[in-house]
Amino acid sequence: MAVVKADGYGHGMMPAARAALAGGATWLGVADMSEGLALRRAGITAPVLCLMAVGEPADAIAGGIDLTAGSAAFAAAVAAVAQRAGVPARLQLKADTGLGRGGATRADWPALVDAALAAQARGLVRVTGLWSHFACADMPGHPSVAAQLAAFADAVALAEKAGVTPEIRHIANTAAGLTVPESRLDLVRFGGAVYGLSTLPGGAPGWLRPAMTLRARLALVKRVPPGSGVSYGHRYVTARETRLGLVPLGYADGVPRAATGLPLVSARGRRWPVAGTVCMDQFVVDFGDEPVSEGEEVVLFGPGDDGEATAQEWGEALATISYDIATGIGGRVARVYR
Repeated sequence: MAVVKADGYGHGMMPAARAALAGGATWLGVADMSEGLALRRAGITAPVLCLMAVGEPADAIAGGIDLTAGSAAFAAAVAAVAQRAGVPARLQLKADTGLGRGGATRADWPALVDAALAAQARGLVRVTGLWSHFACADMPGHPSVAAQLAAFADAVALAEKAGVTPEIRHIANTAAGLTVPESRLDLVRFGGAVYGLSTLPGGAPGWLRPAMTLRARLALVKRVPPGSGVSYGHRYVTARETRLGLVPLGYADGVPRAATGLPLVSARGRRWPVAGTVCMDQFVVDFGDEPVSEGEEVVLFGPGDDGEATAQEWGEALATISYDIATGIGGRVARVYR
């Protein structure tokens, strides 16, 4: 499964979905029903799982989208909608095996299974899958991984003994898919890995290549004297006469405001620090005596081939993860696909 939620992790949901399917993915994953319906409106007919119980089930049921039920009440609600629509719903049951987020707890799991089977007996739903999600798979060796695998095995055994015959059972996310072979059951849900990203310590394996490069062209270049304050609050003051370049991207575009002072911008084969406060639409780079000119390209992050920062490096510098950086790139930044 290629997970294309959050606009394809900021890369564009439709191009990402089509590329993943062309590359061999057999399922697509989305967060809510509106994302799944957008795929259907775009003509994508591949199996789609909605990972959260958010949205209006009627349209999703009509679109053949698999819905996730994490409670008996939601399973019953889906069945009621399916009855009114006259179309059976495809339903996957989610077990909370230790993440403490979505899904039914061990105590609530039997009631969810019973509700789903009752609806299936009436022809209102088809239970197509059983699944769960790891809490700490990106922390290799964490004891919760084995505990969650065992808990999921117990949940599957209970459901199957009760009469569920799932098409797929799955628990592996990106980190588990890469590092926990025993978690790869009928399906592996790759999210960040589809885009060359991961949350593993040290980043993605070297054979995973980041897909996104964030570039801009200098909108203005000017010489300023020593002692010149730069950007809001004058958090940066030039030490000598220098050349400043204005980059037309800001926090509205996903450049974190906290990037002030960090040497994460590449131009002319080297790194340059962000000079002063990142503004909503722009930020400044102090290029010293480097003869940069207006229209010249700067790179904020990419695959790292030419020494530029990666989204992983941005994330580490800002105490977050590469996913946060990639999904934060705003909609007004033009996406160009190769």
